Amino acid sequence: MCVHIAVTDGLANIAVWDSDEVSIRVSRGAPTGEALREVADILIVDLGAPASRGGPLRCFCGMRVELPRELFACVHGAEAG
Repeated sequence: MCVHIAVTDGLANIAVWDSDEVSIRVSRGAPTGEALREVADILIVDLGAPASRGGPLRCFCGMRVELPRELFACVHGAEAG
């Protein structure tokens, strides 16, 4: 079962592991760099996913983790405004 990434409103932190949904929820409007670091930390440190040096983020099963376009759209919209 692969980890999914979802953009969400109302989070206290930039990124949060949701074990019930097997997903990492990322705060809408979070800076892209910080959000990606938080997601990578959750995947690698907390879940034991393989580290990827500059490559795509990987799930603990080894599959590539897809990032939602909304993560980047929200950030670019906030930076432009």
